[in-house]
Amino acid sequence: MATERENLSYSKFGLAIRELGQLIVADGYKPDLILCIARGGLLIGGALGYALGVKNTFTMSVEFYVGVNERLPMPVVLPPVPNRIDLAGAKVLIADDVADTGATLELVKNFCAGHVAEARSAVLYEKPHSLIKPDYAWKQTNQWIDFPWSSQPPVGG
Repeated sequence: MATERENLSYSKFGLAIRELGQLIVADGYKPDLILCIARGGLLIGGALGYALGVKNTFTMSVEFYVGVNERLPMPVVLPPVPNRIDLAGAKVLIADDVADTGATLELVKNFCAGHVAEARSAVLYEKPHSLIKPDYAWKQTNQWIDFPWSSQPPVGG
């Protein structure tokens, strides 16, 4: 029997981002910049930037997943690494697609700690077993998530 999956379409993604943005606004948080965790967080961070009116975005590439439910022993930051001086004193919104184990969010929050005025995190999906609870999550699920941008193999292979 195949494992049930959470399926997110592009149209549902648009609604999810608006609702996630509304959660952030309702909480009164006004980030100066969005730090997108690549790759999954790139789309979330960019879309939240539009929803929240935040133009300043940064990217931090972190590798953890290597396949469906297959991970490295720990997340690894890939170059280029953002310069902390560019984040200094800012209110940062860390954006990612999912808080699964929480290890990636923890890594990026620790990277920001002591350098930014405040760092909060926003994800589309939160897994109940995540060690780090994101500040904002659109939905909670135990299922593997098929995102519209990653559910198909690369075009070239």
